[in-house]
Amino acid sequence: MKDMSQNAPSPPVIEAKGLNLTFQTADGPVHALKDVNLSINKGDFVSFIGPSGCGKTTFLRCVAALEHPTSGLLTVNGMTPDEARKKRAYGYVFQAAGLYPWRTIAGNIKLPLEIMGFSKEEQEARTRRVLELVELSGFGKKFPWQLSGGMQQRASIARALAFDADILLMDEPFGALDEIVRDRLNEEVLKLWAATGKTIGFVTHSIPEAVYLSTKIVVMSPRPGRITDVIESPLPKERPLDIRDTPEFIEIAHRVREGLRAGHLDE
Repeated sequence: MKDMSQNAPSPPVIEAKGLNLTFQTADGPVHALKDVNLSINKGDFVSFIGPSGCGKTTFLRCVAALEHPTSGLLTVNGMTPDEARKKRAYGYVFQAAGLYPWRTIAGNIKLPLEIMGFSKEEQEARTRRVLELVELSGFGKKFPWQLSGGMQQRASIARALAFDADILLMDEPFGALDEIVRDRLNEEVLKLWAATGKTIGFVTHSIPEAVYLSTKIVVMSPRPGRITDVIESPLPKERPLDIRDTPEFIEIAHRVREGLRAGHLDE
């Protein structure tokens, strides 16, 4: 009899079903996420876009077990987020690079590896590899203050990649950078994604950034954070910057904009 399991689709890497999160505050409850349903598959590049306070970062923090849903189901690699965190299933890149100023760039990258108990030799090898991956070879002995903002963010990405988790969570990592640097880092993140095959969750406020980077764009409404649209991108995996001038790109950007507008009208 033919083994049908070989043709079965892989289970989602991240899956949310009926996810809700309510924060209790002195001014009353704040409904951060409401009835969120989403599947993210292996190798997806998923951008979350929406107005401030719509739950984009909160969802990412739930995946990382930094926040805990009030109700609903959330799994990461088939486990609870807490179990996935203990198994080091993901790396997390925050809005600010968060590098320790008294440590060199290599020292910052090694920090999680030291905590995890990797040997000195393995720490050195992994640090060399990720510095090369983010095009910072030769900067390992520099201190954060000696690097530009864009280079600091690349170092932060390298640190998140150092222990080689399959999932990379990025919370608006380029929001504070100027447009020219941001374009360059967008190109580099796509190259990095192609080279590693990681599953990426990426929070942004920028429509062009979301459309340029993603295989899937999740559009969210103002609080309580709900998903108003999930757009599967038809763009090819290899994307030069000038793809942003094509009709296909402009059409997707228009749909994202309409989804954001519809979310505001539904308030």
